[in-house]
Amino acid sequence: MRTGKRKNILDLTKPMESLFVPFSNGRYSDPPLEISQWSTIQNEGFRVSRLSMGTQSGTHIDAPSHFLDDGACLEALSPDEFIGTYFLLKLKDNLTLADVAELLKRYKGENILFLKTPLNQLVEISREALQKILSLPPVLLALSGEVTVENSDSFAFYHAIAEAEKFIVEDLDQNKTDVLPDTGELFVFPLRLIGVTGSPCRVLARVAKAVKPVRKH
Repeated sequence: MRTGKRKNILDLTKPMESLFVPFSNGRYSDPPLEISQWSTIQNEGFRVSRLSMGTQSGTHIDAPSHFLDDGACLEALSPDEFIGTYFLLKLKDNLTLADVAELLKRYKGENILFLKTPLNQLVEISREALQKILSLPPVLLALSGEVTVENSDSFAFYHAIAEAEKFIVEDLDQNKTDVLPDTGELFVFPLRLIGVTGSPCRVLARVAKAVKPVRKH
């Protein structure tokens, strides 16, 4: 792989190859990723591979229609929303409305909300805390890690986002998001698909300087 010279660009996308394991948890599962040979240079004079995957495979974006019958599909999100400054919200377990209110004191109108949990940790937040986050103007959210809503089913977090008519990018590489500073620029590049619930994405961050990750021993 050629290495670029721009040290301040972080690729937050999980790689996808033949050994990729699709996400599966309880009632939810994505279709497998299948990469097969369609044509060869030897036979047809050109090489093309056939891809089979889900709209939510790997690093991806969810449209409201992913969880709502009458929710907006991917094309409803303007390309203007795919690029912008992000505000990093570092989530901890048992997050309350008061906790979120304190975190949001630093919010300065960034147009993407970036939610990040500690590495490999599931975070539970109150419904009131989530509604406070969703009351902010940004239409696009990014999530690194896993979040659930207290005393709710496993889909409640995503239902709330969909009902707020917002889109979310998730399944990011947590080792890369672990070095993100509190603010920077985010670039989200989904396929231009029509009438679908989402799309795999390439997600890049441009930051002034990466931070040193904090590791608990």
